[in-house]
Amino acid sequence: MRTGRLLGSGRSADVYEIDEAWVLRRDRAGWGDATAEAAVMQHVRSHGYPVPGVRAATGGDLVMERLSGPTMLEAFGQGLLSAQEAGLLLARLLRKLHAVPARLSADPGVRVLHLDLHPDNVMLTPDGPKVIDWSNTEEGAPGLDWAMSAVILAQVAVGGEAIGEVAEETLEALLDGNEDQVTEAGLVEAGARRAANPTMSAREVELLGDAEGLIRTLLG
Repeated sequence: MRTGRLLGSGRSADVYEIDEAWVLRRDRAGWGDATAEAAVMQHVRSHGYPVPGVRAATGGDLVMERLSGPTMLEAFGQGLLSAQEAGLLLARLLRKLHAVPARLSADPGVRVLHLDLHPDNVMLTPDGPKVIDWSNTEEGAPGLDWAMSAVILAQVAVGGEAIGEVAEETLEALLDGNEDQVTEAGLVEAGARRAANPTMSAREVELLGDAEGLIRTLLG
């Protein structure tokens, strides 16, 4: 497929302009399955979950609705969103996702999991927040999804960067009133998955112990 202007790049994919309504997200790492990702996006969208519409998916190419507005991460820098608001929004999005029945499993305890829900994967559009980047999605226990979001935020919080304080406040707001959602089994598995993630830097992997310690402290 012909691509237009490069709009943005992530750790493993690039997003190109097609026209005013559609964009192409192209996997450059060689391990993405856009067809499977599109099927999950269409499933949760059919249940009212806020994701971009999908037009086509082949191999590592995903053609989806073009969204306008900043990500939550960008909104921090623009003064449009507080850490408290961000944590509460992430919690609402996780709860809403886990209310969607699984697409494949008949087990009532199994739900669709995003497994990478953090402020850079939520866009604040004029129509409300939309969740993007479903490349890690699986079906499983919701506790793993909560733990993955918590670990991602905690890694930033303990990393010594300027946004670390905001990340910790966002994490606190995410966990506040939702302590029962982050299970010990989920937290252990989330840490192991992050450590094995090929996009993690050595520094990010080193931070996992401190990140898990912060989460356990906040959970009390």
